[in-house]
Amino acid sequence: MGNKRVTISIVAALGVLVLAGIWYMQRPPAPPPSTTLTPEARAYVRNLDLSDVSMKATDSFAGQTVTEIVGQIKNTGNRAVKEAEVFCIFYDSYGQMVRRERVPIVRASANGLDPGQAKPFRLPFDDIPESWNKQMPQLVIASIAFR
Repeated sequence: MGNKRVTISIVAALGVLVLAGIWYMQRPPAPPPSTTLTPEARAYVRNLDLSDVSMKATDSFAGQTVTEIVGQIKNTGNRAVKEAEVFCIFYDSYGQMVRRERVPIVRASANGLDPGQAKPFRLPFDDIPESWNKQMPQLVIASIAFR
């Protein structure tokens, strides 16, 4: 009779663990971190001008196609920008988003972007979904950090 209780307890404990594992695997993913600009950065966005933006594709040595978005970013405002990131949003032929990636466009390691200064940028992508419409992605300023 004692062995029967131990067996029932073990089976019940295993059942609880299995149910907990199923619940854990099926729970929705955590929401992505906030991607909104600070009020200060939102007010400054109009001072970061993107120009001469173009797109080209090249084949890498590994046989992959690398799509590059290149252009200039100019700081027309009166504040020094330490870092800035953009969302590159790729769409399919139906206008549905197929990829959104946040990438740096101004880096602190490259001395940021002073007022009145312009710098070239290069944004390489090697894993855009095949369903992409091959059109220029939408570029949206995602974050700005000031010096």
